[in-house]
Amino acid sequence: MTSIAFETVIDDSLSKITNIAQLKVLLNKRVLSLVNDFEDGKWLSSRFQSYLWDNIAQTALSERERLALADQSHSALVASARNLRLTDKDEVGQGSEIAEVFLYGIMKNHFGALPVVPKIFYKQNVQDNAKGADSVHIVISDDGEDFTLWFGEAKFYNSIVDARLDAVVNSVYASLDTGKLKKENAIITNVSDLDRLVLSASLRTKIKAALSSQVSIDHLKPKSHVPILILHQCAETAKCVQLSDEYRNAISVQHTERAEAYFSRQLSGSSKVHRYGDIQFHLILFPVPDKKAIVETFLGAVSYFKGAA
Repeated sequence: MTSIAFETVIDDSLSKITNIAQLKVLLNKRVLSLVNDFEDGKWLSSRFQSYLWDNIAQTALSERERLALADQSHSALVASARNLRLTDKDEVGQGSEIAEVFLYGIMKNHFGALPVVPKIFYKQNVQDNAKGADSVHIVISDDGEDFTLWFGEAKFYNSIVDARLDAVVNSVYASLDTGKLKKENAIITNVSDLDRLVLSASLRTKIKAALSSQVSIDHLKPKSHVPILILHQCAETAKCVQLSDEYRNAISVQHTERAEAYFSRQLSGSSKVHRYGDIQFHLILFPVPDKKAIVETFLGAVSYFKGAA
């Protein structure tokens, strides 16, 4: 796996970091908390924006296009910008592209995933922000003989109060609808990216057979993971001037409490998903000082590259 650009505060099973008895028995939940660094007393916005653009082609271009633009970084940025949606007008939804791109980077760098379905590229209706998962990845086992499927949710909020968590829970359960999962699987098997990214012919055959529309979704539940990324505005991050132990501890406490709140809510609705206990869930939290400033900087860069097309 590629080294990630941010520091890890928490990377553990929920059962090991919570003191809530009901959550200690949930062995299929993990929490990943990441933070950015500071420089000259300010949050390193340039590092965050660079991380987005370093991963932009993974979300907005097909594998064929990425290969065609190899070693042409500017051309890749221009081509990627063309496929990025700029239709999020409301404050809650604005920045969804940022969250999707960021999750792709985390999936690639932290989990070693293959970008099988670049969702921004394949979303045919540019005004549709919520059909199925926000990201779909395959992670190959260390021995190269097996795989897991990752159906991701990515959100960018100006807070992570309880109401926001309720919305995420509902979105996650909606994406796990059997019909939507079958649609995602059909996309994976129908695009040519899988043939280019999975080198083993026997494993490709195994993946396609498992994702066949003729196979019950129930058999895929033990292979299914759901990474849930929440980028969120954070007052602690806004007032911080350095990556200190005090800041790390504050974020650890905040993210542990929010993870407990989130998974408590998700657990209460678990009856909505058959074989819920077979699915692995990963809550990924990343604090930022000012959502509006980040969105404006990113959209300004998108407009610039679109203008260069």
